[in-house]
Amino acid sequence: MRTMEQLGMKALRSVDPEISHGLAIKALQMGVAHAPGEITSARLHTSVAGLDLPNPIGIAAGFDKNATALKGLAKSGFGFAEVGAATPRAQPGNPKPRLFRLVEDQAAINRFGFNNDGMEAIAARLASRPPKGVIGLNLGANKDSDDRAADFAKVLAHCGAHLDFATVNVSSPNTEKLRDLQGKAALSALLTGVVTTRDGLSRKIPVFLKIAPDLTDAELAEIAEVAVETGVDAIIATNTTLSRDGLQSAHKDQAGGLSGKPLFEKSTRVLARLSQLTKGNLPLIGVGGVGSAEDAYAKICAGASVVQVYTALVYGGFSLGEDIIRGLDALLKKDGFANVAEAVGTKREDWL
Repeated sequence: MRTMEQLGMKALRSVDPEISHGLAIKALQMGVAHAPGEITSARLHTSVAGLDLPNPIGIAAGFDKNATALKGLAKSGFGFAEVGAATPRAQPGNPKPRLFRLVEDQAAINRFGFNNDGMEAIAARLASRPPKGVIGLNLGANKDSDDRAADFAKVLAHCGAHLDFATVNVSSPNTEKLRDLQGKAALSALLTGVVTTRDGLSRKIPVFLKIAPDLTDAELAEIAEVAVETGVDAIIATNTTLSRDGLQSAHKDQAGGLSGKPLFEKSTRVLARLSQLTKGNLPLIGVGGVGSAEDAYAKICAGASVVQVYTALVYGGFSLGEDIIRGLDALLKKDGFANVAEAVGTKREDWL
């Protein structure tokens, strides 16, 4: 980590986590965050679901919830960025405090509850997005909605013209009964509605499905089947977990979704199993506990075409993104891979 960033991160960790997160967004808006620009090479350049990417490392949804730091993200070095989640109407989310650092575990627990400015405000910001860069939106449902399944399609219809991809998020543990939409019948109906809406856009964009790590093997098999049948373009594995196994922090019993280092193994096993279930025919996006180039490489070798990071930035700073990207390039070179695609799934069996 760069010296000035190191000092800044130390200061940020001394204040409330949600305030710290807001200050990190402000740094991106002001152009004072780490900004190496596009990072690419012949090995790193790749594609997923038709998206052309300079490198396979993206920033996950939840960091820029309201699409207020798009210019800063475009200069951050990441190959793509996912903003949101966005719901049809603005909502405040759950009461504070709702974000907790688990320093001893290099993790975080959040129970935000889809706090966001709503699709109209977010669409207006996306409409003035930087011309370069790949930007997607995480689609959510309002907590008090009468038809949560319809909310996802509604947000896509309103924001789709300004996006490169959209993600259906039915895996957040912080909106009551949202994860019930991962059941086969409910998920099939929801995804059919979203894909139909996507097909009606002036520009057809890929639709991704983000799933939870806390699923049985039978549930994973059903999700894989539904994803293929409904025409989803990729699966993001995984969202946060409700598990608290092995945690040491005083905050370990806080309600919400756990992210960061403790999630790495669990999410990677789910990723590998999905790769096996889909026989490599459906692109997978690996997320959960990635904090180093080695972690990102492990996700790719387990079956991910591209990888997302978020919680590790809380501890490693924004320059960690560049370190992961450049380190991944070196690892691919070391193992003789000419490009990312050659490495995908090569060590899947190690995780099954």
